[in-house]
Amino acid sequence: MKRGKFIAAAIAIVATPFNSISNTYTKWQQNKKGFKIPAGEGRIHGHIQLKGVNKNILDVKISGSDTNGDIAIFEQTSLSQGRGTPLHIHPAQDEVFYVLEGAYHFQVGEDKFHLNAGDSIFLPRKVAHAWTQVSEKGRMTVILQPAGKLENFFITVAAMDHEPSQAEMKKIYLKIMI
Repeated sequence: MKRGKFIAAAIAIVATPFNSISNTYTKWQQNKKGFKIPAGEGRIHGHIQLKGVNKNILDVKISGSDTNGDIAIFEQTSLSQGRGTPLHIHPAQDEVFYVLEGAYHFQVGEDKFHLNAGDSIFLPRKVAHAWTQVSEKGRMTVILQPAGKLENFFITVAAMDHEPSQAEMKKIYLKIMI
């Protein structure tokens, strides 16, 4: 009996790296083709007209559904000078913003930053952050890793037939994101 347990344990130890490689290989194989997203277009949803805290346009360039939830990339055209997002937290996603055009103020925890075209900022998960558009117009690339559910949040809010209140936005955010 002890010999049988030893053999089973030895097989499990030897097989573990192969199972890991197999799972990684399967993940790599799920998206077998690359794709191009033309400038000024969103891949799956077209232009998403945001509602609530700002009136910006969001184009999903790489959806979480493209990457098994590993990463999402958005391009945001900012049309709401003096507006942005309230202080909020992503419990399970890091965010990176790359400013393509315009100027923004960011708050990350207690730290405050001013970003211009060409600047990037890293927002770690579980750290409160917010941003405000300073310039009349702006554009940013937003990267979320892992993708999380922010794409679903934006689609839900954009589909509303009215301008959501702050209370509605918070309720939707908590329902989808947390």
